[in-house]
Amino acid sequence: MTKQTKITIASVLFLLVAIADIYAVITQNKVIEMIFKPLLMTTLVMVYLLSVKKPNFWFVSGLFFSFWGDVFLLDKEAFFVFGLGSFLLAHVIYIKITTGFLQKDLTAKMITSAIPFVLLFGCLLYLIYDNLEEMLIPVIVYGVTIATFGASALLNYRQEKSMANSWLLLGAIIFIASDSLIALNNFYAAKHLFDIAIIVLYIISQYLICKAMIAKNE
Repeated sequence: MTKQTKITIASVLFLLVAIADIYAVITQNKVIEMIFKPLLMTTLVMVYLLSVKKPNFWFVSGLFFSFWGDVFLLDKEAFFVFGLGSFLLAHVIYIKITTGFLQKDLTAKMITSAIPFVLLFGCLLYLIYDNLEEMLIPVIVYGVTIATFGASALLNYRQEKSMANSWLLLGAIIFIASDSLIALNNFYAAKHLFDIAIIVLYIISQYLICKAMIAKNE
């Protein structure tokens, strides 16, 4: 079996798992979701490992913490904070990876790159502030972290407008959109449509980040 065949099989498996998990969320079938949700990052890391010659330890670690975030958020009521913490670590790792691509003194661009994400976080915090209570500090920490990831991805793209950096930036933006909907769903207005949008955006974002990392490796 050739390397490309293995990559294709792993990619198809990831797609099938993603479709099954989205279906589970749409139909609110918890049994199917519990089976396929943990397989999302498992199959995606397979795609990554088969596609590169020398795996990036930090990216694999980011997928590892994303896996645990998925698992913990299967039971939001009991493990929401643990899920939040797992994804926080994943974002910190993604920030480390992204900032590692920066090569120049980009202080001025750093400030302007942060503005849209800071504004987004400010608007989101304004909407959910009254309902946060004891979750205020964790949400602020998480919000600052994902805003930093977005800003670093935009800064990286502005430094070099390559296809890999485009995928990374788009992945970061879509990931932030998914996380923002989680905040709205939990602390503003719970809607089933949000649940569906969250999982679709999350899957797309992780896949795009993975594509960027594969391209960077090449």
